[in-house]
Amino acid sequence: MQNIFTLSRRAVIGAVSALAFAAVAPQASAEFPDKPVTLVVPYAAGGSTETMARVYAKALQEQLGQPVIVSVKPGGGGAVGATFVAKSPADGYTILFAVASALVWPPMTQDVEYKPDSFVWIASITEYQQALISTPDKPYKTYAELIAHAKKNPGMNFADQSALSRAFINYIGKKEGVSWTAIPTKGGGEMVPFLLGGKVDIAWSGGVHQRYGDKMQVLASFNSTRLAAAPDAPSLKEIYGISMPSHGVIVAPAGTPADVVAKLESALKAAGSDKAFNDILTNKLQFPNAFVGSEEMKPIVADMVTGLQTVIDATK
Repeated sequence: MQNIFTLSRRAVIGAVSALAFAAVAPQASAEFPDKPVTLVVPYAAGGSTETMARVYAKALQEQLGQPVIVSVKPGGGGAVGATFVAKSPADGYTILFAVASALVWPPMTQDVEYKPDSFVWIASITEYQQALISTPDKPYKTYAELIAHAKKNPGMNFADQSALSRAFINYIGKKEGVSWTAIPTKGGGEMVPFLLGGKVDIAWSGGVHQRYGDKMQVLASFNSTRLAAAPDAPSLKEIYGISMPSHGVIVAPAGTPADVVAKLESALKAAGSDKAFNDILTNKLQFPNAFVGSEEMKPIVADMVTGLQTVIDATK
């Protein structure tokens, strides 16, 4: 039997190559939209994605002239919601808001019912501020101190939110020769009480930690650069040469008509200027307002596959 990682990687790379060609269908027959649009969030309520989505949906409906309904479908590190959208009618009325890795990592490592080319990658509207975090009462205040502490105290617990965050933290463990135990959570809304309540020692965060000020501390950035809100904490890119995809993307099912995609992309870009959305994004979450259009996303997706394969190869 071939290794599942090898099979999945080959399929995913082929799928990513196909993104440059036919992901959209010809023109739609009716004026879009003429009914409500559903924005699926594949993570538990209370996290950074759902927080953004609630406000962004209001701005988006102003642009589209129809209600935009937020539907929370957590599970599988985003795979449950992604599967739902991939199987939805390709008409633009069901779209997904998620971190990009949720659409790339599961097909590389699991038996899921979608691939990157199961979607039209309409846009990225922000970048998640992904970090390894703890609380200030812990005896370690920096990443180096955490590693030293973990080597002397094996069996530390960490909260993860997906197989991807678990793989990255286990990658660190393998590189540093430390062992720790994963405590799965369904999203930032569940991770926060685990960490603040002392159930776990450290946690992966997609950015929700930035809402808690000095109640939490960043030890390292999972992004390709240091986080603006924690400039003293190193990035994993600096230490190990790896990083986690951080784009917050909005996608539709493959085959969505080209004119519908164009209208959605235009509306998404305009909604990014909404005052209430920017207040949540930049002030509360401290996320950047960074719009990337559909054409620019294609090479970004291809790069994600290459980077994630490094982590897969190291943690087999």
